[in-house]
Amino acid sequence: MATTKVVDVIDRAAIILQDASHVRYPEAELLKFFNDAQREVVLHRPDAKMVTADYDCVAGSKQSLPATGLRLIDVVRNKDGRAITQVDRKILDETLPDWHETAASSNKIEHYVYDPAAPKVFYLYPKATADFDIEIVYSEAPADITISNFSTDTQVISVDDVYAGALLDFVLMRAYQKDSEYAGNAQRAQMHYQSFQTSLGMKIQIDTALNPVPSTPDVNAGRM
Repeated sequence: MATTKVVDVIDRAAIILQDASHVRYPEAELLKFFNDAQREVVLHRPDAKMVTADYDCVAGSKQSLPATGLRLIDVVRNKDGRAITQVDRKILDETLPDWHETAASSNKIEHYVYDPAAPKVFYLYPKATADFDIEIVYSEAPADITISNFSTDTQVISVDDVYAGALLDFVLMRAYQKDSEYAGNAQRAQMHYQSFQTSLGMKIQIDTALNPVPSTPDVNAGRM
Protein backbone atom coordinates (compact mmCIF):
# COMPACT_ATOMS: atom_id res chain seq x y z
CA MET A 1 0.00 0.00 0.00
CA ALA A 2 1.38 3.38 -1.01
CA THR A 3 1.84 6.13 1.54
CA THR A 4 4.31 8.36 -0.32
CA LYS A 5 2.73 11.62 -1.45
CA VAL A 6 3.15 12.71 -5.05
CA VAL A 7 4.11 16.22 -3.93
CA ASP A 8 6.85 14.76 -1.72
CA VAL A 9 8.48 13.12 -4.75
CA ILE A 10 8.23 16.40 -6.65
CA ASP A 11 9.66 18.39 -3.73
CA ARG A 12 12.59 15.99 -3.37
CA ALA A 13 13.30 16.31 -7.07
CA ALA A 14 13.25 20.12 -6.83
CA ILE A 15 15.71 20.07 -3.92
CA ILE A 16 18.14 17.81 -5.80
CA LEU A 17 17.79 20.06 -8.84
CA GLN A 18 18.60 23.03 -6.57
CA ASP A 19 15.33 24.64 -7.62
CA ALA A 20 13.20 24.50 -4.47
CA SER A 21 11.36 27.65 -5.60
CA HIS A 22 10.45 25.97 -8.92
CA VAL A 23 11.84 28.75 -11.08
CA ARG A 24 13.52 26.56 -13.68
CA TYR A 25 11.34 23.49 -13.18
CA PRO A 26 7.69 24.44 -12.45
CA GLU A 27 5.73 22.00 -10.31
CA ALA A 28 3.30 21.33 -13.18
CA GLU A 29 6.21 20.29 -15.40
CA LEU A 30 7.67 17.98 -12.76
CA LEU A 31 4.21 16.47 -12.35
CA LYS A 32 4.19 15.61 -16.06
CA PHE A 33 7.55 13.90 -15.60
CA PHE A 34 6.11 12.07 -12.59
CA ASN A 35 3.12 10.75 -14.57
CA ASP A 36 5.52 9.53 -17.26
CA ALA A 37 7.56 7.85 -14.53
CA GLN A 38 4.59 5.89 -13.18
CA ARG A 39 3.71 4.60 -16.65
CA GLU A 40 7.34 3.62 -17.21
CA VAL A 41 7.48 1.68 -13.94
CA VAL A 42 4.35 -0.30 -14.79
CA LEU A 43 5.64 -0.92 -18.32
CA HIS A 44 8.76 -2.57 -16.90
CA ARG A 45 7.08 -4.06 -13.82
CA PRO A 46 3.49 -5.07 -14.66
CA ASP A 47 3.06 -6.33 -11.11
CA ALA A 48 3.62 -2.78 -9.78
CA LYS A 49 -0.07 -2.04 -10.38
CA MET A 50 -2.12 -5.20 -10.42
CA VAL A 51 -5.89 -5.52 -10.42
CA THR A 52 -7.79 -8.64 -9.38
CA ALA A 53 -11.27 -8.46 -10.82
CA ASP A 54 -14.33 -10.40 -11.88
CA TYR A 55 -14.42 -10.55 -15.66
CA ASP A 56 -17.52 -10.96 -17.81
CA CYS A 57 -16.51 -13.04 -20.80
CA VAL A 58 -17.69 -12.46 -24.33
CA ALA A 59 -18.96 -15.44 -26.30
CA GLY A 60 -16.15 -17.50 -27.78
CA SER A 61 -12.57 -18.43 -26.90
CA LYS A 62 -10.92 -15.06 -27.53
CA GLN A 63 -11.07 -12.52 -24.70
CA SER A 64 -9.63 -9.02 -24.26
CA LEU A 65 -8.59 -7.07 -21.18
CA PRO A 66 -10.60 -4.05 -19.99
CA ALA A 67 -9.70 -0.71 -21.59
CA THR A 68 -7.28 0.23 -18.80
CA GLY A 69 -5.53 -3.15 -18.87
CA LEU A 70 -1.94 -3.36 -20.09
CA ARG A 71 -0.99 -7.01 -19.65
CA LEU A 72 -2.63 -10.19 -18.41
CA ILE A 73 -0.95 -11.67 -15.35
CA ASP A 74 -3.20 -14.62 -14.47
CA VAL A 75 -6.59 -16.21 -15.02
CA VAL A 76 -7.41 -17.52 -11.57
CA ARG A 77 -10.72 -19.35 -11.38
CA ASN A 78 -14.29 -19.84 -12.39
CA LYS A 79 -16.96 -17.98 -10.45
CA ASP A 80 -17.73 -21.17 -8.49
CA GLY A 81 -14.12 -21.44 -7.39
CA ARG A 82 -12.77 -24.10 -9.76
CA ALA A 83 -9.21 -23.26 -10.77
CA ILE A 84 -8.27 -22.32 -14.33
CA THR A 85 -4.77 -23.34 -15.38
CA GLN A 86 -2.53 -22.07 -18.14
CA VAL A 87 -1.76 -24.42 -21.00
CA ASP A 88 0.59 -24.21 -23.95
CA ARG A 89 -1.31 -23.40 -27.11
CA LYS A 90 0.64 -26.05 -29.05
CA ILE A 91 -0.80 -28.75 -26.80
CA LEU A 92 -4.36 -27.75 -27.64
CA ASP A 93 -3.58 -27.17 -31.31
CA GLU A 94 -2.07 -30.63 -31.67
CA THR A 95 -4.54 -32.62 -29.56
CA LEU A 96 -7.74 -30.67 -30.24
CA PRO A 97 -7.45 -28.70 -33.49
CA ASP A 98 -11.04 -27.46 -33.08
CA TRP A 99 -10.59 -26.36 -29.47
CA HIS A 100 -11.66 -22.78 -30.24
CA GLU A 101 -15.14 -24.12 -31.00
CA THR A 102 -15.38 -26.56 -28.10
CA ALA A 103 -18.24 -25.64 -25.79
CA ALA A 104 -18.03 -26.21 -22.05
CA SER A 105 -20.14 -29.25 -21.16
CA SER A 106 -20.39 -28.23 -17.50
CA ASN A 107 -20.29 -24.50 -18.15
CA LYS A 108 -16.80 -24.30 -16.62
CA ILE A 109 -13.52 -23.01 -18.06
CA GLU A 110 -10.56 -25.39 -17.62
CA HIS A 111 -7.57 -23.70 -19.26
CA TYR A 112 -6.38 -20.41 -20.68
CA VAL A 113 -3.81 -19.62 -23.36
CA TYR A 114 -1.69 -16.49 -23.24
CA ASP A 115 1.06 -15.10 -25.46
CA PRO A 116 3.16 -12.21 -24.03
CA ALA A 117 3.55 -10.92 -27.58
CA ALA A 118 -0.16 -10.01 -27.46
CA PRO A 119 -0.42 -8.93 -23.80
CA LYS A 120 -4.01 -7.68 -23.88
CA VAL A 121 -5.55 -10.84 -25.36
CA PHE A 122 -6.06 -14.35 -23.97
CA TYR A 123 -8.01 -17.46 -24.98
CA LEU A 124 -10.22 -19.78 -22.94
CA TYR A 125 -10.83 -23.52 -23.25
CA PRO A 126 -13.57 -24.54 -23.51
CA LYS A 127 -14.97 -21.41 -25.11
CA ALA A 128 -17.04 -19.15 -22.91
CA THR A 129 -20.65 -18.14 -23.21
CA ALA A 130 -21.60 -14.46 -23.09
CA ASP A 131 -21.34 -12.89 -19.62
CA PHE A 132 -19.73 -16.00 -18.12
CA ASP A 133 -17.84 -14.84 -14.99
CA ILE A 134 -14.22 -15.66 -14.19
CA GLU A 135 -11.59 -14.03 -12.00
CA ILE A 136 -8.51 -12.54 -13.65
CA VAL A 137 -5.43 -10.59 -12.58
CA TYR A 138 -3.98 -7.96 -14.89
CA SER A 139 -1.68 -4.98 -14.94
CA GLU A 140 -3.44 -1.64 -15.16
CA ALA A 141 -2.20 1.65 -16.59
CA PRO A 142 -1.93 4.25 -13.83
CA ALA A 143 -4.18 7.25 -14.35
CA ASP A 144 -2.50 10.63 -14.67
CA ILE A 145 -2.34 12.53 -11.40
CA THR A 146 -3.73 16.07 -11.53
CA ILE A 147 -2.97 18.63 -8.83
CA SER A 148 -4.53 22.06 -8.49
CA ASN A 149 -2.85 23.06 -5.23
CA PHE A 150 0.62 21.63 -4.61
CA SER A 151 0.72 23.07 -1.08
CA THR A 152 -2.24 21.11 0.23
CA ASP A 153 -2.52 18.07 -2.07
CA THR A 154 -2.40 14.67 -0.31
CA GLN A 155 -2.63 12.22 -3.22
CA VAL A 156 -0.27 9.25 -2.95
CA ILE A 157 1.66 7.52 -5.71
CA SER A 158 -0.22 4.87 -7.70
CA VAL A 159 2.40 2.14 -7.16
CA ASP A 160 3.91 0.67 -4.00
CA ASP A 161 6.28 2.77 -1.89
CA VAL A 162 9.20 0.54 -2.92
CA TYR A 163 9.09 2.25 -6.31
CA ALA A 164 9.30 5.81 -4.91
CA GLY A 165 13.05 5.96 -5.49
CA ALA A 166 12.69 4.78 -9.07
CA LEU A 167 10.01 7.42 -9.69
CA LEU A 168 12.33 10.11 -8.34
CA ASP A 169 15.19 8.96 -10.57
CA PHE A 170 12.97 9.08 -13.65
CA VAL A 171 11.74 12.60 -12.84
CA LEU A 172 15.34 13.76 -12.39
CA MET A 173 16.35 12.10 -15.63
CA ARG A 174 13.68 14.02 -17.53
CA ALA A 175 14.61 17.28 -15.82
CA TYR A 176 18.30 16.96 -16.66
CA GLN A 177 17.42 15.99 -20.23
CA LYS A 178 15.63 19.32 -20.51
CA ASP A 179 18.91 21.14 -19.84
CA SER A 180 21.22 18.62 -21.45
CA GLU A 181 23.15 21.37 -23.24
CA TYR A 182 24.62 22.48 -19.90
CA ALA A 183 27.84 20.87 -18.72
CA GLY A 184 27.32 17.54 -17.01
CA ASN A 185 23.53 17.38 -17.32
CA ALA A 186 23.50 14.78 -20.07
CA GLN A 187 25.65 12.54 -17.87
CA ARG A 188 23.40 13.23 -14.87
CA ALA A 189 20.35 12.28 -16.91
CA GLN A 190 22.01 9.03 -17.97
CA MET A 191 23.08 8.30 -14.38
CA HIS A 192 19.55 8.69 -13.06
CA TYR A 193 18.07 6.56 -15.85
CA GLN A 194 20.58 3.82 -15.07
CA SER A 195 19.62 4.09 -11.41
CA PHE A 196 15.95 3.81 -12.42
CA GLN A 197 16.66 0.67 -14.43
CA THR A 198 18.81 -0.79 -11.66
CA SER A 199 16.07 -0.25 -9.07
CA LEU A 200 13.56 -2.17 -11.17
CA GLY A 201 16.08 -4.85 -12.11
CA MET A 202 17.09 -5.47 -8.50
CA LYS A 203 13.41 -5.75 -7.55
CA ILE A 204 13.00 -8.45 -10.21
CA GLN A 205 16.03 -10.37 -8.88
CA ILE A 206 14.75 -10.21 -5.30
CA ASP A 207 11.27 -11.36 -6.35
CA THR A 208 12.76 -14.27 -8.28
CA ALA A 209 14.87 -15.35 -5.32
CA LEU A 210 11.91 -15.26 -2.95
CA ASN A 211 9.44 -16.95 -5.30
CA PRO A 212 10.56 -20.33 -6.67
CA VAL A 213 9.31 -21.26 -10.12
CA PRO A 214 6.28 -23.56 -9.79
CA SER A 215 6.38 -26.97 -11.38
CA THR A 216 4.52 -27.46 -14.63
CA PRO A 217 1.33 -29.50 -14.14
CA ASP A 218 0.24 -32.25 -16.49
CA VAL A 219 -2.43 -30.31 -18.35
CA ASN A 220 -3.57 -33.39 -20.23
CA ALA A 221 -4.36 -35.49 -17.19
CA GLY A 222 -8.10 -35.96 -16.93
CA ARG A 223 -8.77 -32.99 -19.19
CA MET A 224 -9.29 -34.26 -22.67
